[in-house]
Amino acid sequence: MILPQWPVQEKVGALTSTRLGGYSKAPFDTFNLASHVGDFVEDVKSNRRLLGESLPADPIWVNQVHGSHVHVVDAHTEFDKTCSADALYTRLRKKPLAIMTADCLPILLASRQGDEVAAIHAGWRPLAGGIIENTLKCFRAPANEIVAWFGPAIGPTAFEVGAEVKDAFIEKLPAQAQAFTPNTGNKFLADIFLLARIRLNSLNIKYIYSDELCTYSDSEQFFSYRREGQCGRMATVIWRK
Repeated sequence: MILPQWPVQEKVGALTSTRLGGYSKAPFDTFNLASHVGDFVEDVKSNRRLLGESLPADPIWVNQVHGSHVHVVDAHTEFDKTCSADALYTRLRKKPLAIMTADCLPILLASRQGDEVAAIHAGWRPLAGGIIENTLKCFRAPANEIVAWFGPAIGPTAFEVGAEVKDAFIEKLPAQAQAFTPNTGNKFLADIFLLARIRLNSLNIKYIYSDELCTYSDSEQFFSYRREGQCGRMATVIWRK
């Protein structure tokens, strides 16, 4: 497990899994937490039980659709049902929120008081479509009292995109042009960490923590859809203590 190093550790629990230490067989070896990728159901269940040993309760999972919808987890939530969303937000204690990735950027948000938290699946489509902005609308704390952490994602030397991706970001926020480097043909290398950082900064979130670990280049620790095609998923989880 990778544990965030950020100033809310005493109030907020958080972690990102790696691909190591689970039950799944190749090409999902070994700690795959996704049930939708073709892995054996019982292996996924065993891996989720193993993840649960590090959590205060079973996590809330969502069906991620690369959109911009945020699901608010509250006292009225039906915890046995899975909704479609790309971010989760809660003020409840000990209700872990989980999102899955294998190159997309996982973003965790927490108020400095530790009384509200969120987990975001920030692939390029959700990021360009306003998933960060929609998640921040759920917070009571002002933006300058919210801290962010980036989990592992595809790095800036591996994430090749077309001009339409660059245009989708620049139309919303011209400053994001600096996150794209021209590559061969009409392609660009995109820095998804920088794209998210610029977007957060523009929303007055200044405290951002990350080791910027690259899923694509580290095949020992991480799944990477761009590298492998068929592969498992890591989970990034956050909860109020």
